[in-house]
Amino acid sequence: MSDAHVSKFRVPLVTEDRTYEQMSADVLDTLERPPSKGWLIGFSIAALLMTIGFLVMGYQVSTGIGVWGLNKTVGWSWDITNFVFWVGIGHAGTLISAILLIFRQRWRTAINRSAEAMTIFAVACAGLYPLIHAGRPWLLYWVFPYPNTRGSLWVNFRSPLLWDVVAISTYLTVSLVFWYMGLLPDLATIRDRTKSKFRKMVYGIAAFGWDGSNKTWHHFEILCLILAGLATPLVLSVHTIVSMDFATSVIPGWHTTIFPPYFVAGAIFSGFAMVLTLLIIARKVMNWENYITMGHIEAMCKVIILTGTMVGLAYGTEFFIAWYSGNEYEQYCFINRATGPYWWAYWSMISCNVLSPQFLWFKKLRTNLTFVFILSIFVNIGMWFERFVIITTSLHRDFLPSSWAMYSPTWVEIWTFIGTFGLFFTLFFLFIRLLPGIAVAEVKSVYKFARNNKK
Repeated sequence: MSDAHVSKFRVPLVTEDRTYEQMSADVLDTLERPPSKGWLIGFSIAALLMTIGFLVMGYQVSTGIGVWGLNKTVGWSWDITNFVFWVGIGHAGTLISAILLIFRQRWRTAINRSAEAMTIFAVACAGLYPLIHAGRPWLLYWVFPYPNTRGSLWVNFRSPLLWDVVAISTYLTVSLVFWYMGLLPDLATIRDRTKSKFRKMVYGIAAFGWDGSNKTWHHFEILCLILAGLATPLVLSVHTIVSMDFATSVIPGWHTTIFPPYFVAGAIFSGFAMVLTLLIIARKVMNWENYITMGHIEAMCKVIILTGTMVGLAYGTEFFIAWYSGNEYEQYCFINRATGPYWWAYWSMISCNVLSPQFLWFKKLRTNLTFVFILSIFVNIGMWFERFVIITTSLHRDFLPSSWAMYSPTWVEIWTFIGTFGLFFTLFFLFIRLLPGIAVAEVKSVYKFARNNKK
């Protein structure tokens, strides 16, 4: 293969010259080997936390959501915070898969598979909270608008909470289809490489008869573009609709038109941070350094700089509009966030979301894996605090001082949240153990653009 077409200035997407056979072996052979000790320890811890979380959820459902720390003034808090947090985490996967595919960004090919899986797992974690919040999860089908025999009992189509159900279920469906369709070429490769008859049968069924012909590839590429076209508006619409849960209210600090773009930017911000957190570990443990390169890490860091700056601008805009409006309740809400009883949450949010990403302007720092890994964790901590600040500090000071109240989570809420992390990491551990964490076929398709300019 000639290197004449390779730019001298393009950062290589694969850092070593590899044959297609070697590329398949690097990623897929790990699925054939017994699990490592590190994987077993990590999976066991995650599964334990997940089990505890599900036991606590069962306790909530059997006892009632009175076990939460909510009160008459703070009617929303920890659990809605965690719901919005997990929905936000799921945004990076679809953005990497859909929007970057449409814009022909080839660096997405090594990270899209794990990011798409992360999206599905995060949305699954988010979906647990409305299920619990319903109080009677066995009646959850009541929220779906379909002809029924319950007389005049219909959902309220004007409620943003119903919009959440529609948007998130659509988002999950499209993301799941997009992820699975992208797996087909690699599932067929595993089918053809494995020596186990059982695995050959399982992966053969999962591959839907993929034969690698030109016609098959042609249909595959068309389908990917169609799904990308469907998923792109979902990236923008899902968190926009989640923001309307707040923006359509009359609560000071919530009824603001900046919420939709502000929430979308924040979701992409936190989603890319979680992708970095997972893939920095995975590239080391799975020996994927040749495929998830420093170029990929830098590209994701630049997205974090952009979206972090947008989030910081939104914070400043909120304060300015509160002052400019002349509304004393709105002004007090934002002053109370920065100086009131929850000041520590507000300044944690500012430190993690506005100040810490600015270090990534320096190339030396954004190419330091340890620093980027720690910063990605701080970003997600900051984004959790953002949702907590928006929800709790807007509610705990009512219009009447006689209604003012403080909120603190109970052990039930804390362990439910920890349990969702257990579920997320349990699913991720199973994913990298049973399925290829890198889209090998897609990396091969851009390999001629990815080679080093070495002779």
